[in-house]
Amino acid sequence: MSLDGIVTRALVHELATLEGARIHKIYQPTDSEIVLHLRGPGGGKKLLLSAHPSLPRIHWTERTWPNPTEPPMFCMLLRKHCEGGIIERIEQDGMERVVLLDVRHRDELGDLSVKRLTLEVMGRHSNLILLDPATGTILDSIRHVTPAISSYRVVMPGTAYVPPPPQGKQNPLSATAESFAAALNETEDLSPRGLAQAIVGAYSGLSPLIAAEIVHRAGGEADSLWSVFGPLMRRFAEHRYEPSITESDKGKTSFSAVRLTHLTGESADFASMNDCLDSYYADKAERDLVRQRTADLTRLLQNETAKNAKKLEKLQETLQEAEEADRLRKLGELLTAHLHQFQRGDASVEVTDYYEEEQPLVTIPLDPLLTPTENAQRYFRKYTKLKNSRAVVAEQMAFAEEEIRYLDSVLQGLQSASPADIEEIREELTEQGYIRERGLRKGAKKKKNDRPALLCYTSSEGVSIYVGKNNKQNDYVTNRLGQSSDTWLHTKDIPGSHVLIRGTDYGEETLREAAMLAAYYSKAKESSGVPVDYTRIRLVRKPNGAKPGFVIYEGQKTLYVTPDEAAIRGLPSAIRQL
Repeated sequence: MSLDGIVTRALVHELATLEGARIHKIYQPTDSEIVLHLRGPGGGKKLLLSAHPSLPRIHWTERTWPNPTEPPMFCMLLRKHCEGGIIERIEQDGMERVVLLDVRHRDELGDLSVKRLTLEVMGRHSNLILLDPATGTILDSIRHVTPAISSYRVVMPGTAYVPPPPQGKQNPLSATAESFAAALNETEDLSPRGLAQAIVGAYSGLSPLIAAEIVHRAGGEADSLWSVFGPLMRRFAEHRYEPSITESDKGKTSFSAVRLTHLTGESADFASMNDCLDSYYADKAERDLVRQRTADLTRLLQNETAKNAKKLEKLQETLQEAEEADRLRKLGELLTAHLHQFQRGDASVEVTDYYEEEQPLVTIPLDPLLTPTENAQRYFRKYTKLKNSRAVVAEQMAFAEEEIRYLDSVLQGLQSASPADIEEIREELTEQGYIRERGLRKGAKKKKNDRPALLCYTSSEGVSIYVGKNNKQNDYVTNRLGQSSDTWLHTKDIPGSHVLIRGTDYGEETLREAAMLAAYYSKAKESSGVPVDYTRIRLVRKPNGAKPGFVIYEGQKTLYVTPDEAAIRGLPSAIRQL
């Protein structure tokens, strides 16, 4: 994990300005995250406390987090004991990834009391615990730990708080040359990997990432380790850090309190550790949140797609059987022409095939229980049945293919969705009959949002470009927002967004940027040379009864673009409610 004891130390040092700030509001946007709105010294910001199993952390955040209308029980308890309170102290527990935040608050009787928020950053065992520091009693936690889960400690309301189990490691900030040599003296593996593991095993707060950086700077030599380790730890002790995010050549991104020179990819430096984490987790946390909230929808869409694909296979087999129809008609006609050559009781008859130029003899199977005329009629009935089935099967295949295209478009909408877009996609699937409508509380009225909030970019030429990120938004962009002179774009034969350029006063650069947006918000996001059709919106129409997001168009031209995420991020954007 990139968030180690050193990163935690840097964060807590920066957050020390919180002491004296007042907690103005508290809300819990997800099951494992709390956001504190702070005012006063160091305040005027939002502090995120996350006990997420894969993304635990604490830092300032500039993101806009949703505030649920019905707060969870833990959030209500925090509001009772901490909202309006003053942050007295924030500190780290040694070099561990444990942050203690003491809040002074007046209780129901007006008496001052202190409550402690303890954030334990421990991967899937992460937790956020509210306790009374005077008695050590847990008031509640964001995640309960029962005796069935852990035999070491119980984290439940009313139980005594027990810190996470100690690891028995040394504090790296107080290390000396002698103690460092002694700590690594028993290391048998002197390879760079073995030396890094030895450092992690001996000292608390050091991640494998920082250990690998120390070994790299020492040239992989055990004798040179202290010359790197000692000065680096002195810098950390004096709170001199180099917050940075580095992408390795394999595409994996890592952050650290020190520049990671052993990773050969691109690196970005930050003024503070808080800014570094907020930047690192901005997209990562949102994608994870969307993935959690849409797991059921993704599974549903994949299952429905698989069912339709299987249906297509069976229909294709039926269609191949129907190709036999003409042969059956031919056999029926041959029997009719040779009725005098066989009689009831015959199992087959050999007749001349006058359809072929050589007029060969063919053997036709018969039903011995039927008369010659009835046998001929039997072949004609089979022919008629298969002939009729061809039209039905072709219609069913077209329906199944259309269904797969629609499901692909919804799945694409999920992949590019923000948390605010999820409900629109659920509503769409409910309207289309794929999921049941959620029950409303008694007396509640269902809101119908016929004007979705749209993502709007401003091109380098100052022109507005609207992007529909799901089928509901696509329909609104194309059928209601667009005017006859506007330009409409969509990836050619690829599920994706409807993109709209407002007006006609724009140049080639705006058209190219709009095409890039259409490619970026499509299934071909990771591809190059993506074909994007564009035409006037008056030439785009939605057929009667068509699925959401489906249109037909004409008069189009095609551009080939490669999505560039950096260029797209460089375009000003905003969410607009029209």
